[in-house]
Amino acid sequence: MERRDFFKVVTSGAAAVAIGPSLISTTLYAHDGRLYNSYEKVQLTDKDGKPLKASSLEAEENYIFNYPFVGTPAMLLNLPDTCKEPVSLKSAEGDEYIWNEGSGSKKTIVAYAAICTHSLTHPNKSESFFSYLKKGGKTMACKGSGVIVCSSHLSAFEPKCGAKNIAGPADQPLAAIVLEHNEADDTLHAVGVLGADKYHDYFKAFRTEMKKEWGGRRKAKKKVQNSAIVSKLNEYTKEVIQY
Repeated sequence: MERRDFFKVVTSGAAAVAIGPSLISTTLYAHDGRLYNSYEKVQLTDKDGKPLKASSLEAEENYIFNYPFVGTPAMLLNLPDTCKEPVSLKSAEGDEYIWNEGSGSKKTIVAYAAICTHSLTHPNKSESFFSYLKKGGKTMACKGSGVIVCSSHLSAFEPKCGAKNIAGPADQPLAAIVLEHNEADDTLHAVGVLGADKYHDYFKAFRTEMKKEWGGRRKAKKKVQNSAIVSKLNEYTKEVIQY
C-alpha cells in the first residue's frame, strides 16, 4: 500500500490518526472528513483470474468490475491526468467529504460505482448508457470531454476530481470505490466506498434485472469476496450507447 493511501480519522480524544482504508471496520461520517464505508478487501484480477497489474490498464479505456456486491457494477479508469488538489464534495443530503487523489504510480487510476446518481442508469449485459468519454470526444451532456456520461438524461461527472457532478440532473457525485495499490507487485485491491452510494435504491428498483442476471436479489446483494474480475466495458455489455 502506498504511503499516501491513508485517511485521517478524528478519535474520541480529538486526535487525528492516519489509518489505511482497509483497516477501517466501520462507517466514517462526514464530521470525520470522510463519508466512507468499509467492505471486503478484494483483489482485482484479469479474466483469467490473475492479479491485475495497474500498469496494464490502457489509458482512457472503460473497464468494469463488480464491487462491493455481486450485482453492483463499478467503473475502473486510467486517466490521462489527475486533480492537483483535494476536492470537497457534497452528497444530496448535504454531507461534505474529501476526495484526495487516484491510485497507481501516477495517481491516475480511479474507480466509481457505475450507477448514475440521478436515475440509477448502469451497465448491464445487454446495453450501457453509462460510460467514460475520452478526451477529444463530444457529448450532448456538456462542452468538455474526459468525463463520465449518463446518456439516459445527460448527466456528466468529472472522474479525475472524485466524479463530481458537473452537468445534468444528477444531484451528487458518483460514489468512489477506494483502491489500494501495492507498489511492490503493482496490484490493486478494492477496499471500500467513499461518498453517498445508491445501492439500496438500485436493488429496490431493479428486482427483475437482479433475477435475470444474478438469479435473484438475494444473490445479487452478496458481498464480493477475495477477487473481482475486470473486463472492458465493450466485452461486458453488448452495446455501449453514448450521446
